Formats: sequence, C-alpha cells, structure tokens
Amino acid sequence: MANPLLQLKDYGQSVWYDNIDRAQLESGEFKRLLEEDGITGVTANPTIFDKAISSGHAYDAQIEELIREGKEVEEIYDALVVRDVQTVADLLRPIYERSAGVDGYVSLEVSPDLAHDTEGTLAAVRRYWQLVNRPNLMIKIPATPEGLPAIQQALTEGYNINITLIFSIQTYREVTEAYLTALENRNAEGQDISSIASVASFFVSRVDTLVDKLLEEKIKASNDPDEQARLRSLEGKAAIANARLVYQEFKRIFGSPRFAALRQLGAHVQRPLWASTSTKNPAYRDVLYAEELIGPDTVDTMPYETIEKFRDHGRVRYSIEDDLDGARALFKELEQLGISYEAVTQQLLDEGVQKFADSYHQLLNSIRARQQALKERQVSR
Repeated sequence: MANPLLQLKDYGQSVWYDNIDRAQLESGEFKRLLEEDGITGVTANPTIFDKAISSGHAYDAQIEELIREGKEVEEIYDALVVRDVQTVADLLRPIYERSAGVDGYVSLEVSPDLAHDTEGTLAAVRRYWQLVNRPNLMIKIPATPEGLPAIQQALTEGYNINITLIFSIQTYREVTEAYLTALENRNAEGQDISSIASVASFFVSRVDTLVDKLLEEKIKASNDPDEQARLRSLEGKAAIANARLVYQEFKRIFGSPRFAALRQLGAHVQRPLWASTSTKNPAYRDVLYAEELIGPDTVDTMPYETIEKFRDHGRVRYSIEDDLDGARALFKELEQLGISYEAVTQQLLDEGVQKFADSYHQLLNSIRARQQALKERQVSR
C-alpha cells in the first residue's frame, strides 16, 4: 500500500510536522519522518516546547550548562528553542532549496506575552531572526488586533511570517490584506518580494470542541426528542465547514487581479495552513480533519499521533470543496439557535492566547525550579 501521507502531494497539499522534540532529533526519528513520510516543514508553539523540555532528559545538559553560566530564565528558554530550531532548519534546508522556498520552513513563535503588544512583537521578530540566522525560518505571530499591524510591518521588512490563531473568516481576510499590502509596500520601495513566504494558520478542531459544547448545553435544556436529534445532527460539523469556507476566500483573494500583478513580480501565495488537526472527540474518526481538508495550495500541520494514524488508514481524496452549500447553511442554522459565530471565534482566540501563555509560563517556572535546585546543590557541597 502506498503511504497516504505521500499521496497528499498529488493533491497540492504539504504536510508539516506540528512538533519539535530534541529526543526525536537525536534518535533519527525526525529524519525518518522527512524521508519516509514526506514531511516538508515543522511548526512549534510554547505548548509543544513545554512538553518537549519538561519530559525526558534530552535538554538537561544544556539547561545545567546555561544555569552555570548565570543565564536568566528567559535567556535559557531562548537558547534551548533556538538550538532546536536551527537544527530543524538545517535538516529542512534541502527541501527549502528544492522547492524554491515554497516548503522547508520551521516556525518559531514570539512570546505569548506579546500577543497584545505590536512594538514588542516586532522587536521579538527581529531578535529571533538574528538569533536563528536561517533563511527558512518562519516567525509566528498571533492574529490579534495588535498582532495584525506587526504582521504587516514584519512582512514589509522581509521576514517570513506564520500567522497563528486564526479562527474566523473576517480575521483571515484581515491577515491576507496585511500580506498583500506588505508585498505592495515592498515592491513600491524597490525591494524583492519573491523570497517572502507566509502561511495563514487556520485552527480547526477547537471550533468543534466549543460549538459541540454549546450544542450539548442546548440538548440538555430541551425535552423535545426531535429538537435534540436536530441539535445532535449539527455536532462535529462546524470546524470543517469553517475551514472550507475560508478556502473559498483564499481562492477568491489569490485569484484576483490584485494578486495576479504581484505574482508577475514573483510573489508566492500565502497558503492556508490547517492547524489543530488532531481529533479531540473520540466519537469522531481519528483522521477526520486531515481527510476532509485536502486541496491545492494548502498545508496540514499534524502532530505525531495524527501522522501515524493517517499513514495507517488515511483516505486521500480532493475534499476541501465538498458540500459548500451545506457549510453555509450550517452557520445560518447555528446563528438561528443563538450560537454566534463572532462570539465563538472571539472566545477561541482569547483562549488560544491564554493557553500558549500558560504553557510558556509553566515552562519558565520549570526552568526556574531547576535553576533553584542546582543552586541548592552547589551550596550544600
């Protein structure tokens, strides 16, 4: 049987790995994912680094060395993630060159504490670009109201940007506007636009998690079996519908005369990247989100478990434009039920920023605890 992950390339979709773990880098498992599963990029976030650094012992030696050098907690965090990102960037570099800068990127997120700080975000982008010093780095900025001007300015300055935590179609439009304006501004200044790369990370499964919860509350509040059945029939559908409608916006925006003029100058499309594609609800097919969002000029970033499951039993077909009328009707029906699209997507953005911030602080506290333990050991000697 052909590996379904490799078949996705035939449909114009790239698979990126949603994880960085030094233990996998050292064991050769990461290299195997590139060679056998056709992985062509990597994404990471504070939650991923918290899990990697806090579990196992792959980072112990470097942490202790940095503590002995008297580094502050944030400096230790930077040193750990920058080393991993550089290692991954170098492993992906042949893919980056072979694809002429379409694939082969590794993403590193600015501190979640900067989610509402435009200038602080820009300063972090410039600093990480210098620290990592790799052309196939993408820096992640969340699509908050304060993040959007930072995204536009960073792209104008020539940095590759992965815009993260996009949940709504309106925010997606604002993200693409920032990208196109940045390209136009660069071109007006006589700067090259052919080397700029950007993806718009649209989050998928979390939409179902919240919408299903709101539907469950309505099911519990109803005594009418027909109404309960109607509500149940809407579960597990919002996330895929949302992403499919965003893809229609992608086709409209990047099929426009405005982008055609930029393409003539060498501009790349800003591909939608499906994030949060692991299935959270055990009642749903475990590769549901990966199977239902396949189409050209897209990226699917998958965690390790989803990669393994998709390799084993993923079904590959052109699915991104299935049942668009049903997708539009679904959101009308949810609105009629009092489930507001704007309220859901705003809540998901707020929670997403908070979750990443919590993971980031948890990791800093873990490093701080190791710092303290080492100091105590040195004093007791």
